[in-house]
Order: sequence, then structure tokens, then C-alpha cells
Amino acid sequence: MMKRKIITIDEKKCNGCGLCVEACHEGALQLIDGKAKLVSEAYCDGLGDCLPECPTGAIAIEEREAAPYDEEAVKAQAVKKIGKETSTHHTEEKLPCGCPGTQTKILKRNNAPAKTTPLSEPHNESQLQQWPCQIKLVPVQAPYLDKAHLLIAADCTAYAYANIHQDFMRNKITLIGCPKLDDTDYGDKLTAILNAHEIKSITILKMEVPCCGGMVKAVQKALRTSGKMIPCQIVTISTAGKIIEE
Repeated sequence: MMKRKIITIDEKKCNGCGLCVEACHEGALQLIDGKAKLVSEAYCDGLGDCLPECPTGAIAIEEREAAPYDEEAVKAQAVKKIGKETSTHHTEEKLPCGCPGTQTKILKRNNAPAKTTPLSEPHNESQLQQWPCQIKLVPVQAPYLDKAHLLIAADCTAYAYANIHQDFMRNKITLIGCPKLDDTDYGDKLTAILNAHEIKSITILKMEVPCCGGMVKAVQKALRTSGKMIPCQIVTISTAGKIIEE
């Protein structure tokens, strides 16, 4: 046993919808007698991908004595579920890992016409308005944040959505990050930015994978902590590069 972060479930609030079970790709949760239950402490990584999926707020993260996270056991469990799903849009292979964001996919695209202009003369100019653009590196007092329309985007959206510059980055200050790989709470940094500047609007651009829910939670925390009322839009991109929710 060791003291670490792990989820806890308030059964009185749980409505048995099962969304958290689907979001937990480590297999730590199951529906038992109509309620979500943590069936294996060793399978829970404590990152909380299940939290944003719970519609009743029944799940929280607490720090307590628990069995250590057993990554090898999670991988071994997932190996048994390896399979392939094919469609006219893409082929997906389920890997022996916990997060769907790491599943391999072949995305079938129409062949683009050969370029007729040099690489130094792009058809569409970059719409990045500032540097740096990583949330962790952007200075809180950067002058370009004053009266800005913010685009807070998950890293992968730039690769999945082909026209991100024209459709989302244009006339916005772009802040990017990955809440899973950075292993940090963006909420504190974003709170400091909102407190220091007049922000006109916020657009959150995230992928459909559960770990991107951390980006939404960070913005919600910043809005709540700062007490600012700022128009906010959430846009979700599929791994095939399509807008599936806005």
C-alpha cells in the first residue's frame, strides 16, 4: 500500500449511466447492481479520465492509502482485447495500452495534388499570432493576451484537423498543450492569465479521446476561480479529423 491519488465514487450520486466505465480504459471500473464501482485499485492510474464523463459529479479524486498502480497488469489485461475494426474511413488497431489516444489508426485520405509552388510559398499562410504557444511557456503578463480571443487547443488537433489555421486560429491567440503528457494542472496558469487580462472569448479545441477532457476541466477551473464571465465554446475533433461536436 502507498499514499497516492485515486478516484472515489459517491454511490448516492451515481445514476448508473456507465459513461465512466467506458472512459476508464484501464478497466478499473465496473457497473455492479446499477452503480459504478472501483473494482481494482491497482488498475486506477489516478489521472481521472472518468471525471468529465460523469453527469452527476459522483466521481472525485482523493489522496489516500491504496494499492500502487500496476501498469503491467493493465497492459496484460488489454492484450486480451486486441482487435481490429475497419470502415470506409479508417482502420483501427487496439493496442495493449490504457488510453485510446494511443491506438493506431490508418486514416484514408484522398491523394492531394502535387504542389506546384515552392515550399517557401505556401498556399495558406500560418495564422499563429504569437510565440511561444505552449501553455506552460506563455508568460502570464504577455501583452498579446490583452483583449485577446483565446484558442486553447489540444496538441493533436493541429494534426487531425487539416484547416485549423483558417477555421480556428485566425484572429486568435493560440495556446496549446496536452493534459495527459504534460502531467500538470493548466487551471492555475489559465487562472493567472484570466486575472491579469481582459479576455474577450475562449474557444476550446479538443480531440474526442477522454484524456482531452482535462483541457475542458482546466478552463472551467480557471473561469470558476477567477470569477470571470467569458463566452466559451467547446469544439471536439474526431481522430479522423472531423468536427463531431461544437
